[in-house]
Amino acid sequence: MQILYMKVNKAGKERAMPLVAEELRASFKLAMRRFPAAVSVITSADQSRRHGMTATAVTSLSLDPPSLIVCINRATLLHDIMQVGRHFCVNVLRRDQIELSSAFSGAIAPEARFALGTWHVSAEGVSYLADAQANIFCRKVAAVPYGTHTIFIGEAAAAYVHDPIEPLIYHDAQYGYAVAGAATGAACLQGRAIGH
Repeated sequence: MQILYMKVNKAGKERAMPLVAEELRASFKLAMRRFPAAVSVITSADQSRRHGMTATAVTSLSLDPPSLIVCINRATLLHDIMQVGRHFCVNVLRRDQIELSSAFSGAIAPEARFALGTWHVSAEGVSYLADAQANIFCRKVAAVPYGTHTIFIGEAAAAYVHDPIEPLIYHDAQYGYAVAGAATGAACLQGRAIGH
């Protein structure tokens, strides 16, 4: 027997939802915390604004053509800018860039974030972090809304990488890092949550 409860939506109407759905959301969230992910700052610009936001929902999509996806919450300013803008950059952070990750997670005002680190502007008008672990410059080719997020597909126009390979990792609500060839796992550095 499935247990139902009443939930009041914004319009004041009640609807029955299975308790199982809430339990699934909670379990799914815990499961996602077990996925270690590289931390990136996604940057974009439109005609009058630039913005950047910390994200871990970045995945390669194809090598032919070279492309990736970024998943951005529809309630964010970055989402609004990426809907209008035609280009974006994925700035993969290094292990010593926790402060940047925190700043671009909302710890400071949007424009003030760019005072941290060394930022340059591409020919397309998109800010990029000069000393990131990697910069992947993308042309937006599709935007697919799903649930609370939009999946932006970007075709890579250029990709720059910097050594040594020591990306900042986010795992179970904590920062860590991985060192290529190291025998030990990621070391936890700080327990600060980031927004998506």
